[in-house]
Amino acid sequence: MTVQVNICEAQTHLSQLVDRAAAGEDIIIARNGRPVARLCPLPRTSQRRTPGTLRGKIRMAADFDETPDEIVGMFYGDAGNQ
Repeated sequence: MTVQVNICEAQTHLSQLVDRAAAGEDIIIARNGRPVARLCPLPRTSQRRTPGTLRGKIRMAADFDETPDEIVGMFYGDAGNQ
């Protein structure tokens, strides 16, 4: 359902209009009888994340956090001293 309100009414009743929009209603805001803006509900967010759903599906190498010395040296300006 779409409802049109003038801008003065929208300023006065913004909280109620936001509640109506959140409930699924489209609100058209008009200035001098001409529509200028639309207040509508945001799409629903996706389901909440369930921890552990990827357990057993991801593998991390045993040496994932090992960095070769020459690369570490580059971060500390020792690239030419290797």
